[in-house]
Amino acid sequence: MKKIIVFIFLCVTNFSNGQQLNCTIQINTDKVATTNVQLFKNMKTSITDFVNKTDWTGETLKQHEKINCSMVIIINSFEDNNFSASIQVQSTRPIFNSTYSSPIFNYNDNDFGFRYTEFENLIFNPSTFDSNLVSVLAYYSYMILGFDGDTYALNGGTKNFEIAQQILTTAQQSGYKGWSQSDGTQNRFFLINDMLSGTFDSFRDTEYAYHRQGLDLMTDDVKIAKENVMSAINLLAKLYSVRPNAFLTRVFFDAKADEIVSILSGGPSVTLATMVDTLNRISPINSNKWATIKI
Repeated sequence: MKKIIVFIFLCVTNFSNGQQLNCTIQINTDKVATTNVQLFKNMKTSITDFVNKTDWTGETLKQHEKINCSMVIIINSFEDNNFSASIQVQSTRPIFNSTYSSPIFNYNDNDFGFRYTEFENLIFNPSTFDSNLVSVLAYYSYMILGFDGDTYALNGGTKNFEIAQQILTTAQQSGYKGWSQSDGTQNRFFLINDMLSGTFDSFRDTEYAYHRQGLDLMTDDVKIAKENVMSAINLLAKLYSVRPNAFLTRVFFDAKADEIVSILSGGPSVTLATMVDTLNRISPINSNKWATIKI
């Protein structure tokens, strides 16, 4: 199968084995004029230490077992200690017996307002709201863990999703945008609410089947793996029949569209016409990409 090209975000650190994430943090200040460059350097250090050094699950992992991910925070404006920003969260997962890492979660959140005081300690307590910065970072850390867990075992991320939901419930009283269903139809509220709703079980079934029964078999039998990937995508078609234009369907293809094109275009020949029709139906926003699949 032809090589799939992806960006793999790595954070080379020597933290102890109690932590679960290898996360690269970027702070983008291109939209603001500031002479206090050190403020944002210290912010980056504080956030990096918080995400990578917090023991999110209590599991002991070796360095190569930690989840490679990234968070890019774009500062839109700030005044005193108040910041308006967006955050792009991405994670990858290694595929068995290969050097390839598959994109799992790729999400952009434009409702990221927070207060930050230079050198403040960032400490997470799931039962209390300390700051929106801590809550958003913790929420997405658990979403990364949850999405990753679902690719290894059926509903394997549930425990982490439940903690993310607890963070959301606690943060809803803060007044910050993104935590409430009244803040829009595609935000932190609906992301975790849908993940834990039985209505969207087929989405989580897709995550498992696509990775464990599809990509992880690529080195054993490419044709069978490719067919299993298509079967997994057909599970999303079942979701589409119940909930057309579901938020989670968009979340899936935001991470997977380019990879799907590469998988279906390369390797052993299989019948693709029906699959391409399905992709165009359930994700028309990616129709230009589906048009490049070699049928």
